Amino acid sequence: MELYFKDNFFNAGFTEIVNARQEPAGSLDLKSAFGSSLDVNDADGVLACSGKFRLLSNKWEIADADGCMLGVLRHRLSFFSKKFEYETVGRGSYEIFSPAFSKEYTVTNEAGTAIARFDKINGWFESGAFCLRNESESLDSYELIAVVMGVHETNKREANAHHTNVT
Repeated sequence: MELYFKDNFFNAGFTEIVNARQEPAGSLDLKSAFGSSLDVNDADGVLACSGKFRLLSNKWEIADADGCMLGVLRHRLSFFSKKFEYETVGRGSYEIFSPAFSKEYTVTNEAGTAIARFDKINGWFESGAFCLRNESESLDSYELIAVVMGVHETNKREANAHHTNVT
């Protein structure tokens, strides 16, 4: 399944999720301009999952509609690439990898098989826009959207921390 979605410039409000034919497939509710928590809603507007940073941590938690933990995304130190790990509750661990300076990410399972891909498809001065291609039987597309947004929020946090340390 191929889905398109984006961040808002001020990190707040609703943004649409559409399929490859530009038909509505859900929505993202970006909770606040001052935080980075979000809800992912399905095509019927029903909450599918949510994502947020743990308090005083760079770990991104993803929970289902009932608030039960689905998994935790964490950044892994890596030179010349961007690497993340998504550890699910009872469904294994997944690696998210992108070569340095690339906007393309691959999600692989514990066997090293690619199960999903996502690309950042926007320009330099636009808010983040993404295309997700999910081929996984164990990870729902809405859960993967929360993972992608967690990667995006982590990258934004690191870029902001770098810029504040430079000045």
